[in-house]
Amino acid sequence: MGPGNTTMMVTEFIILGFGDLKELNPLLFLLFGGIYLATISGNLLLVALVITQRRLQTPMYFFLANLSCLEVCYTSNIVPKMLVDLLRENKVISMVGCVIQLYFFGALGSTECYLLAVMSYDRYLAVCRPLHYSTLMHRAMCGGLVIGSWFTGFTVAAAFQAAMVSSLTFCGDNEIDHFFCDLKPLQKLSCSDPYLVNIVCMSLTALVTLAPFGLTLGSYWRILSVVLHIPSNTGRQKAFSTCSSHLVVVTLFYGTLILVYAVPLAGQLPAVNKTFSLLYTVVTPMCNPLIYSLKNRDVREALRNLGI
Repeated sequence: MGPGNTTMMVTEFIILGFGDLKELNPLLFLLFGGIYLATISGNLLLVALVITQRRLQTPMYFFLANLSCLEVCYTSNIVPKMLVDLLRENKVISMVGCVIQLYFFGALGSTECYLLAVMSYDRYLAVCRPLHYSTLMHRAMCGGLVIGSWFTGFTVAAAFQAAMVSSLTFCGDNEIDHFFCDLKPLQKLSCSDPYLVNIVCMSLTALVTLAPFGLTLGSYWRILSVVLHIPSNTGRQKAFSTCSSHLVVVTLFYGTLILVYAVPLAGQLPAVNKTFSLLYTVVTPMCNPLIYSLKNRDVREALRNLGI
């Protein structure tokens, strides 16, 4: 090839992050650093409570402990690198580092979809089939559902990752207009046809989000129909209180995903995309332990037993 046609293959990316807010970087570092510490502390505290407090050693709290572990991994995949980038000028990430970050982002996000569906099925059994609950949701079943959620999430993400790595090449601009390696910004930088990635992405998105989301909606539809047929207000409140915390968490999780990936404006405007992405990468993982501790009497009493 002649000198004028030579193309430099990309081996690293520059994360632009919040480049238009450079003067606020120290403040953003303190804000996001505080949220990250609260997220790690809150979720690990919930895990410790479930392990040490006998009254919390039930299927619902077993699933909640797994969700808390997942949130710690999920936010730790993105936030520490983002915090370091806020304090330095050279915001570089290698191609391998970017691929690894994207993989764990997809794997942990997929696992959360399945785990939330499992938790909704658990609440369905508790409300709609209380007499058979202990028989159906035994220890082996709980372990199998959790292992299946983690295994499926990481397997689906691996399939997507293989399609992306094999079909996308980067040979021009290497500036990612985001604060982490997300798929949309990477596709904009690719100099190859993204057709295969788009097909695989749509197929796996349906498998990862639509299937568990449909199971979640179906579970809560059945729960609602049962609750509405309970004659007493006290009975309805008691039945609904068993799943209200999980319903709030599901709404937060899927609500932020819809904002980022289903609203056209979010994909067209990087600033809007970054703002919405902060919700599910930084804010939501911190809110989950707060929601369960504030709305759940068992968790509050376990905290009092530890003197917290």
